[in-house]
Amino acid sequence: MSGLFRKVQAAQDSLSDDALMPLKSYKYSSVDKSFISRYVLKHYWNAFVEVLPLWLAPNMVTLLGFFFIIGNVLLIEIYMPDLVGPGPSWLYYSFALGMWMYSTLDNVDGKQARRTGTSSGLGELFDHGIDSLNCTMASLLETAAMGFGSTQLGAWTALVPCLAMYFSTWETYHTHTLYLGYFNGPTEGLLIAIAIMIASGIYGPQIWSRPITDLLPYPQIFGNNSVKDLWIPILLAGFFLGHLPGCVYNVIDARKKQNLPLKPLFKEILPMVVFTVCNVAWLFSPYSSLLADDRLVLYCTTISFVFGRMTTKIILAHLLRQPFPFWTVLLTPLVGGAVLVNLPLIGLPAIGAWMEVFYLRAYLLFAFVLYMYWAFLVINRITTFLGINCLTIRKDKSAARERAYHELAELRSEEPGLKNH
Repeated sequence: MSGLFRKVQAAQDSLSDDALMPLKSYKYSSVDKSFISRYVLKHYWNAFVEVLPLWLAPNMVTLLGFFFIIGNVLLIEIYMPDLVGPGPSWLYYSFALGMWMYSTLDNVDGKQARRTGTSSGLGELFDHGIDSLNCTMASLLETAAMGFGSTQLGAWTALVPCLAMYFSTWETYHTHTLYLGYFNGPTEGLLIAIAIMIASGIYGPQIWSRPITDLLPYPQIFGNNSVKDLWIPILLAGFFLGHLPGCVYNVIDARKKQNLPLKPLFKEILPMVVFTVCNVAWLFSPYSSLLADDRLVLYCTTISFVFGRMTTKIILAHLLRQPFPFWTVLLTPLVGGAVLVNLPLIGLPAIGAWMEVFYLRAYLLFAFVLYMYWAFLVINRITTFLGINCLTIRKDKSAARERAYHELAELRSEEPGLKNH
């Protein structure tokens, strides 16, 4: 373990002033083509951010949004540990509110940064790092809301968002721009998830197991299938048809414009291939007890730190214009777990349910400690270099920014034309 911490420390030490210099010229770039974002939610976000106090740091806004998800995961453990239910109606509404507040705060943190004059590369790293942690955690709310339980349906619900997040991060690394399409996960996907949670609160999660034709009279389209029956095809089609092609096209286009070879791109998807194959090999193994013993929450919590480390390293490399990171030590126990539970396939004895759970809990501890240690070192190095705080706004700058903001607000009220500048 001490050797691993030394490696993490060495990685942090490699963030010299020269390596961090691109952060001085940092400028966030994104494209959001969603009509709902541009013509509806934008006005809500602009109004909401005005409610936030000017002393509230943008990264704290991001973290508060994540707390809404964590709080609901804790409620699942208390009221619906089997992820099936049905739970009390208010629990499903709590899921919806938590998801809505996470989405809201995730979309206004950048506005708060510009409003307080505290935009920085650390904000993008922190924001997308939290998004990465949230992929599997928020998926647990969806699994519980639809009553899927600790099943392969629940596992796919957690894994597919990770695929989408990884390839969006990969795309951003090459294009230096976050692209969100006309129909995207952070907007339409979350709205659909929230609608599902509200419907479960009204009608109960059993509605997703009823034939779709009970609601929509099109048997020639849906047959006798329920949403539950079609859930995995819906998820996979959304990713492979709606998300992945755009990411690949934009990356290839960016590489061609820079006259860079395409061959290295195949190597860059290998970490996600390993991540996905090992998750499937472990969870879906006939020799694994995790799903049968309702351990999906424990598993997803563990994997959130593994996936968070993978994508955050890519984001950091994007900000610092560094080579693509191909591996994280947190993947090693995942490979080990996938091998251990499948030992009977090569004629060796199974490790046993108790040993599998012990291994997973040890993996969670290992992943959490190493992730937090690495995150602390990197954040500390960046804040020291930029002369900023992570979760607070420095007092010597906060008062001046607040005065400037109020002076600008007074000018805008006197001269409406300034609102467009």
